[in-house]
Amino acid sequence: MSELLNELELDALTEMVNIGVNRAAASLREMVGEQVHLSVPKVSLVGRDHAIATLSASESVNLVGVHQVFNGDITGRALLIFPDTKSLELVRAVAGGELSLEEIIELEHEALAEVGNIVLNGCLATMANMLQRNLKMSLPEILRGEPATFFNLAPPPDAGEVVMFLYINFAIRNRDIRGYIAMLMDIPSLAALKVLLGEFIERTAGGDASSHESA
Repeated sequence: MSELLNELELDALTEMVNIGVNRAAASLREMVGEQVHLSVPKVSLVGRDHAIATLSASESVNLVGVHQVFNGDITGRALLIFPDTKSLELVRAVAGGELSLEEIIELEHEALAEVGNIVLNGCLATMANMLQRNLKMSLPEILRGEPATFFNLAPPPDAGEVVMFLYINFAIRNRDIRGYIAMLMDIPSLAALKVLLGEFIERTAGGDASSHESA
């Protein structure tokens, strides 16, 4: 699937995502009042079945995630997914202090929605800004289930749907919390993204702007 974008386009996309994730980390830092580290070592384009298989192989069946729909020149779904146990760790880290399990469970929905909104919006808003386009995001929705649940949401997925799949590491309050970002796009949206990435590369290679200046 990665051959749908060439190496330059994939590098540009990875740079955008990392800038977006860094911005999300800065927003989370303001929220929790402590240093937050987020890293995305690799961006890959895979088929839906491959994304499901990757999650199934590396995680327990119980996952929790935040789902948002985005619309604009590119359209699709954005997901921030955690193993169920890590989501409670994330709530502990975000809330701070000594909380009972009951309090953590009570806060989980709200905290996850807020973190998901910050991270997914950080990535997508940065991409849209650097591509000089606008995207609209839906309100965050919390999902639970096995890996296939997250990639077969209604309406039924397009047969040619592609997943931009990112492994993500969080470090908040000395807690190591791993998760995944997935962006599902159909082939026409991916083709539109390819064109926009080409335009971005031309602009930044032209010498009148550097991609780092956009950061």
